[in-house]
Amino acid sequence: MRLRALLLCVLLAFSTPVLAVGPDEILSDPALEARARDLSAGLRCLVCQNQSIDDSDADLARDLRLLVRERLVAGDSNAEVEQYIVDRYGEYVLLNPRLGGHTILLWIAAPILLLIGLGALFVARRSNAISAVRPLTGEEEAALAELQRGEDRQ
Repeated sequence: MRLRALLLCVLLAFSTPVLAVGPDEILSDPALEARARDLSAGLRCLVCQNQSIDDSDADLARDLRLLVRERLVAGDSNAEVEQYIVDRYGEYVLLNPRLGGHTILLWIAAPILLLIGLGALFVARRSNAISAVRPLTGEEEAALAELQRGEDRQ
């Protein structure tokens, strides 16, 4: 029983992920197939949303894989194929969004928020350090002395 469990663990550890590309989708030209795999790895499955079409078993992902291969066989460059898919489905289909005027806020928002947070932390620490060093006023000293006398009586 332990041997079977160990064997299963070893097989799982050394197994490679299986891609969803079916044998009937693979192009006969290895160079075109490599380009198709490269493009498919960067396109989002619109059904699964967090997987590339190369990894997804959804019917729409299969259709997109076939469309990519059709465009490559027709002679399109990688950029033309990607633009064709984006024109049809929108930029959401790209797993890595492009840097452009309409996405610039997405690209710079995180660093800006980080800098604002670090600045706020610095100001808060500095104000705490300044207030901790401030000497007591006369009223505060009198109140402290009164409290200390009250503790001595107890």
